[in-house]
Amino acid sequence: MDVQGSVALVTGANRGIGKALANELLERGAAKVYAGVRDPASISDPRLTPLALDVTDQARFAALAQQLSDVTLVVNNAGIGRPGTPLQATLEDARAQLETNYLSLVASTQAFAPVLAANGGGAFVNVLSVVSWVALPSLATYSASKAAAWAFTNAARIELKTNGTQVVGVHVGFVDTDLTAGLETDKVSPELVASSALDALEAGRSEAVVDDFSRFVKSSLHDDLGLIYPGIEAQFADAAGAAA
Repeated sequence: MDVQGSVALVTGANRGIGKALANELLERGAAKVYAGVRDPASISDPRLTPLALDVTDQARFAALAQQLSDVTLVVNNAGIGRPGTPLQATLEDARAQLETNYLSLVASTQAFAPVLAANGGGAFVNVLSVVSWVALPSLATYSASKAAAWAFTNAARIELKTNGTQVVGVHVGFVDTDLTAGLETDKVSPELVASSALDALEAGRSEAVVDDFSRFVKSSLHDDLGLIYPGIEAQFADAAGAAA
């Protein structure tokens, strides 16, 4: 899909990856970018069209789909992360992450698929994560929500292809955003995520695998228990020992 002249809806466009995606869309010639956020006043870029949107509200997605009949591209970016190991994570946090990171994709896709089809097909770009593929103990329920989002993305890609609609999954490790501000680890920039995602979209690819860690994990999934998880287990043991 060519971004030039497109009309996009980006969820969570007021900061981090969403803000970078909205800016990159405009730089590539998008005709209009709707910024779906909880608080429209948080959008300061005059080039964007702010819209009130809580992605956990299915009825709001349905209403917007009726209102925004010109949309040709939906970027599902909004997400939350709440750290917790399998024994520490609360059901409240697990539900919140599933609602925001996974079920919002279901609501968005069902609401806007007919709009995109009517406008010639268009595309969905779903911002996922490397933890769609590998579960980190400290992000147990977050990982589960992103794995669910990946599975749904792959299923939706098959059905929506019959409507001429492209579906792109974006996988990346740690990104330099508010969500990772307290982590001491290598991070990539939101701008790199945005450019990689839109490069994949315009090239007609099904996935954007942004960073080295994600590429390693993707290439090792055929033997994840042998190639990936021993290293994660060692890191977890080291961290537990340091905290003791």
